[in-house]
Amino acid sequence: MRFTSEQRLDDGVLEREFTLGGIPGILWTPVSASAPARLILLGHPPLGLRTMYPRLVARAQHCVADGFAAATIELPGSGDRPRWAAAEQARADLRRVMAAGEPVSDEIIDALILPLVERAVPEWRAALDALLALPEIGGKVGYSGGVISIGVRLAVVEPRIAAAGLFAGSFVPRAMFEEARQVTIPLHVLLQWDDEGNDRQAALDLFDAFGSKEKSLHANMGGHTGVPQSAGDAAAKFFTRHLK
Repeated sequence: MRFTSEQRLDDGVLEREFTLGGIPGILWTPVSASAPARLILLGHPPLGLRTMYPRLVARAQHCVADGFAAATIELPGSGDRPRWAAAEQARADLRRVMAAGEPVSDEIIDALILPLVERAVPEWRAALDALLALPEIGGKVGYSGGVISIGVRLAVVEPRIAAAGLFAGSFVPRAMFEEARQVTIPLHVLLQWDDEGNDRQAALDLFDAFGSKEKSLHANMGGHTGVPQSAGDAAAKFFTRHLK
């Protein structure tokens, strides 16, 4: 891991950009802390870190205010990373059928999500290796938001993740339902009831499939970007309960 920039934000947050094997990322930590901070990995959609930065930094500042560190990395084929022809084609196919008002087929969902999961999850795990080697970070890890299938896979294969807050706001391949049954960590799942880009019934079925003994579903009225502040507060309490 190589840090490439550093700045102090107004609210006692140290923000550092880094690269790891050519993958850009951002780490936010408390400016002053008496002990290593627990880490929350911030997932996001494949729109690029620069596009998502305002929302990511707001989430990170909330995390640091609660005593956590937060980090994120650029997803494959997004932002400044090399273009990925298969992903570009899958996104184009998705836009085409949605513009035509046609149902999104399983083939399109699989092509859009499954290769992303296969590439992204090992990168998240490598980033976690590097982040936990830093003296200012230690202990249990949480995963929050982003593409829900990435969160599901991480919850299954990464034993260092002790709790996950998932956002039911992206398409889910049928193959991920079997993986969901293998998830056992505590889950806090957020669903926007009127999310224009999400299959509500599929989200409910996925929640039902999760094997966790402790799982909660928090549904709010409104579209994809209409998440109320209270939802963030509830997620913060969830992570405080399970990571500290």
